[in-house]
Amino acid sequence: MNTEYIPIAALNQYAYCSHRCWRMFCAGEFTDNQYTIEGTSLHDRVHTISENMRDETWQVRAIWLKSEQYKLIGKSDLIEAANGQFYPVEYKRGSKGEWDNDELQVCAQALCLEEMTGQTITTGYIYYAQSHHRQLVEINQELRETAIATIHAVTNLLATGIMPSPVYSKRCQGCSLNLQCLPKASERVRSYQEVG
Repeated sequence: MNTEYIPIAALNQYAYCSHRCWRMFCAGEFTDNQYTIEGTSLHDRVHTISENMRDETWQVRAIWLKSEQYKLIGKSDLIEAANGQFYPVEYKRGSKGEWDNDELQVCAQALCLEEMTGQTITTGYIYYAQSHHRQLVEINQELRETAIATIHAVTNLLATGIMPSPVYSKRCQGCSLNLQCLPKASERVRSYQEVG
């Protein structure tokens, strides 16, 4: 894969599961399930380029975000500006995320926005379509450091193409690539190899 720029979505996938990220961005594998279809449908509606004012907030949808410093690129769901301050809003299909990968994606968008606008971005949001709720994401130093470490990990993954081993967790239950990965079977094979 050309690793000149890292898709922002790859950071989300890596934080969710490094093996899933490898399958999607190195092996080019992807399979839909109920959750991915719902997510794609949501993003198809959101990713219509538009610009408008809502009360005192300027909104622009579906613009490309890019960072030369971090070599990131991706399309935003929504960028808003209120009182001269920009912030990203990422749309997700569910009611609330159980994992921190969505916050990481918002932080990566904020890093791009900072470079593009020259402003420090301190907040972002995740909008959950099922509950119609916005969750505040504080773009603090800890989240920034995690995002930068993930950028380095994804850069290495894409450059080397080395497949991380699948590891079974609760996250596997909703993963559309579960049948390709077979994490429980992979764990059993590894345990047999260690015994033998």
